[in-house]
Amino acid sequence: MKRRISYKPLALAPLALTASLAGCGKKPAPPPKAPQTVGVVTLHSEAVTLRTQLPGRTDAYEQAQIRPQVGGVILARTFDQGGDLKAGQLMFQINPAPYQALYDQAKAQLLNAQAADLRASGQLARYRPLREAHAVSQQDYDNTLATAQEAKASVAQARATLAQAAVNLEWTKVRSPIDGRAGRTLVTEGTLVTSGQTTAIATVTRLDPIYVDVNLASSDMLRLRRELASGQLQRLGNTAAAVGLELEDGSAYEPAGRLELSEVTVDPSTGTLVMRAVFPNPDHLLLPGMFVHAKIEEGTDPKALLVPQVAVTRTPKGEAQVLVVGDDDKVGLRIIQTARVIGNSWLVTKGLNEGDRVIVSGIQKAHPGAKVHAVPASVDASEDDAKAG
Repeated sequence: MKRRISYKPLALAPLALTASLAGCGKKPAPPPKAPQTVGVVTLHSEAVTLRTQLPGRTDAYEQAQIRPQVGGVILARTFDQGGDLKAGQLMFQINPAPYQALYDQAKAQLLNAQAADLRASGQLARYRPLREAHAVSQQDYDNTLATAQEAKASVAQARATLAQAAVNLEWTKVRSPIDGRAGRTLVTEGTLVTSGQTTAIATVTRLDPIYVDVNLASSDMLRLRRELASGQLQRLGNTAAAVGLELEDGSAYEPAGRLELSEVTVDPSTGTLVMRAVFPNPDHLLLPGMFVHAKIEEGTDPKALLVPQVAVTRTPKGEAQVLVVGDDDKVGLRIIQTARVIGNSWLVTKGLNEGDRVIVSGIQKAHPGAKVHAVPASVDASEDDAKAG
């Protein structure tokens, strides 16, 4: 008997293999990306003390560069270098001998002119009645009158010469014109000096009070003027604003100074002008040329909003902007207005409200409209993140 062989299972095998290969070609859909994690700071209003801090340099209130008014050899120096001087105190003695001789000569010339004036005046007095009696000619009288007037002119000229000689003799004593401290001297005894020389032989500087010069933007100057007029700024006297001072080592200088709005022009290249403050300096702690910081207290803002500086970026137009996280955890862009820097934050006057969550770290990964995972961040951590980015 012949056996029948069924081929149906073999016919189904290629179909099953084809289905298996088709199933392997399909890839599963990727899972959705997790939202980027960003650090945020929630804004809360707080009371902030407003102050303007300006770098500046101290400058002498008065400084006199001592130069000789007459020439000669210096015979003596009568002050200590670095010592305090009073106005009119003798500093140098220039050899007075030639000037004493000129003074004595001018004095003798004055006596001679006075004698000639006496003789001419006497003759004129005798000629006056004779002229009235026609005993002398008019010509003789006119000559006598001219001689008397010339004698008086000679007396006046001799007095002027004597006065000039006296001035030159006094100028051989070089005195301090102001109260102050003497610097190092550049000449010694035996040095020949000349009248009007360009090199000073000594310098006297008044240290109490002392100036502090700072550069201030013209816009800040206008704000300070308005605050001073409104009484917001503390005053010293009727019109001057009180100014504090911080020294180079970070310590505070105790006596308060007063701000003088002395400069009248603004530098067009920088938009700033020089402001000058005057500080008492009884202990001579401040010296000309020191670097300091002037501080102007401007009162307190009871509802200030502060945004960390690391959160603020600029548009191509220079406008300040920040990224905020809304209630739906989506990123939004805000254009803000800033008034000043307080510590490591900006004082915001427009564009943000209390309770807004501002992104301070992960800013590079956040984009407007994207959903993010917001976590609280400290300002220090955000600064480290910004430096790392």
